[in-house]
Amino acid sequence: MYFDGHSELRPDFRLHRTTVSALTDLLWPRDHQGWGRHLDTLVFLFWLASGTSYRVVARAFDIPRSTVCDVAHRVADQILSIRRRLISFPPAEELEDISTGFQQLGGCASFQRVVGAIDGCHVRIKPPAEHAECYLNRKLFHSVQFQAVTDHQGRFLDIFAGYPGSVHDSRVLRNSPIYKEQLYPPASFVLLGDGGYPCLSRPITILTPYRQPVRNPVEARFNRHHSRARSVVERAFGIMKARWRAIFFKALEVQPTFAVKVIACCAVLHNLCLRHGDLLEPEPVQEPETEAVHHEQDNQGQQSGESLRAAMAAALSAPRERHQALRDHDY
Repeated sequence: MYFDGHSELRPDFRLHRTTVSALTDLLWPRDHQGWGRHLDTLVFLFWLASGTSYRVVARAFDIPRSTVCDVAHRVADQILSIRRRLISFPPAEELEDISTGFQQLGGCASFQRVVGAIDGCHVRIKPPAEHAECYLNRKLFHSVQFQAVTDHQGRFLDIFAGYPGSVHDSRVLRNSPIYKEQLYPPASFVLLGDGGYPCLSRPITILTPYRQPVRNPVEARFNRHHSRARSVVERAFGIMKARWRAIFFKALEVQPTFAVKVIACCAVLHNLCLRHGDLLEPEPVQEPETEAVHHEQDNQGQQSGESLRAAMAAALSAPRERHQALRDHDY
């Protein structure tokens, strides 16, 4: 199918032919053992797309099971080696375009300093024999946490995966490099997050919705526009899950350490697909990933972003033009 040059590859490999070719060129130099570079890429993609055992993939390609295992690990490492070429923070000159995109998503100019949306999701895994209870999340299945930041187009700017499912979103955030090293957003810019995160202005700025029930129409209006803008990260998760259904809708039958690599590979491939216009409709969200609003107490180095949120909410609710009654009188 691949070498005939025209057969559609998406049903079996979940990527269009142009995307598979681009991935192969990124992963392997042109002088890499002839057709072997193509075979390695296809074996990995077939395993990722089907979510079947190494034994089934070995039958499909007529190669030993041990070879499939070696190829899966080798290609995963190779994809992660090019991660920075596909998942990276935008340069300063792109921030204006991103903030404009979030203004359009939120339907309000008050979001002019927003340059990203952050969220987390649980990826099912087969728990390890030891400490399995640590991977049992609040929805009562075993998982690892996957945290991501996206731009207005759903492109991943940063990913962080591997914490056990029992760990709260806010703790995952505090231990991620984007937070600890204050990598993003730049000063004076903002990320949008759901209620599972604290509302912060330091060390990085994350604005969350007001807690329910809201106290007034200003808070309700802010939450509506916030949800519209932030939903782009949920859409990115939905697209990635739709493409790799076999990975994200059943437990990965690999060790947790390798499961984390597989998740990161899916994120890299997601950005590669966006770059080449290889698009899918997202999976519908069955239920929100937002956890109950309860944050672990660790305020060291943190500064609340509530005043910034209040200012943005007030600007969002401010009238855009003078009321007719005010225009009719000279005060």
